[in-house]
Amino acid sequence: MKNIENYYRKELLKNGFQEELSSTPYGIDGQLYSIPSYIGKGIYWVYSQEDLYDIKIHDFYFYEDSSFDFEIQKNNLSICYYDSVSGEEISPYHPLYAGCVKSFIGGNKPCQTIIHKNIPVRAIEIEITPAYYEKYLKQAFPHDYDSLYKSFCDITLTSHFPELVQLFHQINDYHGSGMAAKLFYDAKVAEAISLIIEHNIKQKNETTLLISHQDMALLDDVTAYIRDHFHMNISMDHLCHIACMGRTKLKTLFKQRYHCTITEFIQQCRLNHAESLLKTTDLTIQQIAIAVGYSNSGRFAALFQQRTKLLPSEYRKIAQNKL
Repeated sequence: MKNIENYYRKELLKNGFQEELSSTPYGIDGQLYSIPSYIGKGIYWVYSQEDLYDIKIHDFYFYEDSSFDFEIQKNNLSICYYDSVSGEEISPYHPLYAGCVKSFIGGNKPCQTIIHKNIPVRAIEIEITPAYYEKYLKQAFPHDYDSLYKSFCDITLTSHFPELVQLFHQINDYHGSGMAAKLFYDAKVAEAISLIIEHNIKQKNETTLLISHQDMALLDDVTAYIRDHFHMNISMDHLCHIACMGRTKLKTLFKQRYHCTITEFIQQCRLNHAESLLKTTDLTIQQIAIAVGYSNSGRFAALFQQRTKLLPSEYRKIAQNKL
């Protein structure tokens, strides 16, 4: 058993997970674990290869809102796709939502995460070790190799990576074993690295502006205003006035800093609050839509389903455990 597999086995068992010997819905060459029955229900699957990489599939939910510190092995690089999730990362704050791709860097401070109760966490993750990216790739491509560290750091959190999402779905749906499985997973890890490198090159080719400390503070004023007034009809002209910037500069700097457009940020704030209202109140769907800033409840429901993979009414039943 290799180090990377040992590491996660030890962490999972320490936190109450149990090794399962029964058949698995995923590849039989991986190890299946079940989540502790007193905190939730579901499974966690890990496939490890020669201390070079591992592939993990999460499919579980918690009975109560759960807070924990997420940390991967030092110097490891990880990329994760959430097919279903409801929660947020704290400091810096990021909402976690269905369809997002997130990178994690080993050795950084632990990622503080809150996962909301009863909502399934379905995710696929690839984690590579220095033995993979500093030795294997460096030896294979001595003249072309460039450190992958920055490529992973630049991804942060995005919902605009369809090629990688498709690859993760292929991994999730695969059920092979033996040599075929090894060849498949080796190829998918290499393909994922290729897509991440291309993604980083594309970002480098985009115009990047140096954000001054003054502009950084003004952008903070804009986000603070949006968080306080997301339920209202926020005009771009008013945001430009707060930021003391023209439209083009504000849009460019905002997306560069927050990795989303202003419209997407407003939508995130609205849907975050909608989740809270669906979990904690008996307001109708139409009342919630209006409360978070949507006059059309159909439009609200479509956006909510796009983010969570659930209609608001379905989310409420699951979150309030009324199934």
